Amino acid sequence: MTIRLGHSPDADDAFMFWALSVGLIETPLRFEHVLRDIQTLNEWAREGRLEFTALSVHNLAYVADRYAVLMHGGSFGDGYGPILVAQKPIPLNALRHYPIAVPGRLTSAYLALRLFLPEAHTVEMPFDAIMPAVQRGEIPIGLLIHEGQLTYAQYGLVCLLDLGVWWAEQTGGLPLPLGVNAVRTDLPGEVQREIARVFRESIRLGLENREQAMAYALQFGRGLDAKTGDRFVGMYVNELTLEMGERGKRAIEEFLHRGAEAHLVPHATVSFLTYR
Repeated sequence: MTIRLGHSPDADDAFMFWALSVGLIETPLRFEHVLRDIQTLNEWAREGRLEFTALSVHNLAYVADRYAVLMHGGSFGDGYGPILVAQKPIPLNALRHYPIAVPGRLTSAYLALRLFLPEAHTVEMPFDAIMPAVQRGEIPIGLLIHEGQLTYAQYGLVCLLDLGVWWAEQTGGLPLPLGVNAVRTDLPGEVQREIARVFRESIRLGLENREQAMAYALQFGRGLDAKTGDRFVGMYVNELTLEMGERGKRAIEEFLHRGAEAHLVPHATVSFLTYR
């Protein structure tokens, strides 16, 4: 059986899928890797296009009826997360007066921003166009995800707010849930569990063979040097990624609950899947 596996062409995703990509895991399933940006994968998930896909936690509010979340492969900002940047400091109480470039309105970064600043005036841009646009003065504030969280200072930009820090302060220390991997629930149960087993094994092997997995992941690092790439991957592929546990589940449920209470997303009941 062929499983189409959607994930972003990013260093952290590549790290997680290294062992699977190079054939280190025995499985009766055949995996076809489909690389797309997260906004595209979110839109496809609304259609149920792929059997196995990465998606933003924000988007779970719209697809929880057709996808189950794997307990493995979650991306959490544990005391850090997407950041707001500008050319110069701007008081947080003045942010409502400025347009903010965002990397897609289905991203978790966007939902976190709206929870922080419900009246935010946003302009959608490709995630990798935001930093250059702020640097050139085309837009005053940008919301950064991916490696931009580490490289913004190279563009002469300053951090106005780290939404992961804000979220932890609001929730008593919960990590900010950003991305998950999910399996379509119309697949046979044994296939869903095998996907979960294979994926967890791929993450485990990457963490245990870090040098090899990093060499593969840096091909997708968009110019990151080895040190910065390793730091970025470590932020979003770690023990919480291997197994989110109750803390990760609570973070996801709280994020979506707060979004629904603020009338930003519909109420949704999320199903979680493990290979056991």
